[in-house]
Amino acid sequence: MYDIIIVGAGPAGLTSAIYACRAQKKVLVLEALTYGGQIINTLDIENYPAAAHISGSDFAKNIYNQAKELGAEVVFEKVIDINDNINTKEVITQNNKYICKALILATGADNRKLGLDNEDELLGKGLSYCATCDGSFFKGKDVAVVGGGNSALEDALYLSDIANKVYLIHRREEFRAENITIDKVNKKSNIEIIYNSNVTKLNANNVLESIEITNNENKVSVLKVSALFIAVGKIPENQNFAKIINLSETGYVIANEDCHTNIEGIFVAGDNRVKSLRQLVTATADGAIAATEAVKYINNLK
Repeated sequence: MYDIIIVGAGPAGLTSAIYACRAQKKVLVLEALTYGGQIINTLDIENYPAAAHISGSDFAKNIYNQAKELGAEVVFEKVIDINDNINTKEVITQNNKYICKALILATGADNRKLGLDNEDELLGKGLSYCATCDGSFFKGKDVAVVGGGNSALEDALYLSDIANKVYLIHRREEFRAENITIDKVNKKSNIEIIYNSNVTKLNANNVLESIEITNNENKVSVLKVSALFIAVGKIPENQNFAKIINLSETGYVIANEDCHTNIEGIFVAGDNRVKSLRQLVTATADGAIAATEAVKYINNLK
C-alpha cells in the first residue's frame, strides 16, 4: 500500500511528489503519457520566480529528477477509475490496481478542439496544437493561429520569428492575454490580427492548404496558409473521476485553495481544478498545498 498516489506527472503532480516524499511518505505517481504535462511545449519560461529563462522541457526534466531522487516511484500507466473505500482509495489503471491512504488528482487539461469536420485527420498535416513543437516545419511559410489568450499570442510571437507571415484570428474584439504580450504582438510587422472571426472550414488535399474564416457579419474569406495552430483553451482531464468527485459545469474539480475535494482523503492540484489563474507557478503551489494537506490527513487517520 502507498501512503499517497498522485495521478499526473505535470508540474503540480511532481511538486506534490516532492513535498510528500520530504514528509517521509511512500509515494506513487501515475502518468498516462510522459512527465512534464503541457509545460514541455513552452520554449522559454519567463515568469517563474528565480528562473527567468528556462525551457519547458528543461523545467520538466529538473522537477521529475528531483521527485525521483527524493524517492517517488513513477509508473507510466493510464488511470481509468478510482474508488473511495473510506480510509483507503483504490486507483485502477489499464494494467493494475493500486491502494493508497490519500489520493491527489493532478491530471491537468488537454487541448480544446475547434470541432471542424477534418480536424483530427489533419493533425500533423498542417494542423497543430503546439507551435513550439511544430513551428520549425513551416519556416518561411504563411501560417495562422486561432485564439485570444496568452497561449495564442505567445504562439504567434514564436511563429513570427520562423514563418513569413502569421495570421492571428480571434473571435472577439479584444484579447484576454496580458498587456505586455499584446504589446509585443502589436509590434511585430509580420503578424496580422483578424478580430471578430472564427475558423469555420479547413481546406486540404491530404495536407492543409487554406482555411476559411467567418466574421461577425457572416462574411467568409479564405486564407492560404500552410499551417493552423489552435490555441483556444483546455479541457480538464477529469472524466474518469466524475462518478465520485464534484465537478463544475465545465468539468473542473470543485475545490478551494486548500485543494480538498468533496471526498475525504482525495485532493486536487493544478489546471484541472476550479481556479481563477492557471499558470506554472499556481500549479506548483497547488502541488505543495495538496501534498501538505494529504500528509495531514494521513497523520490524522486512526
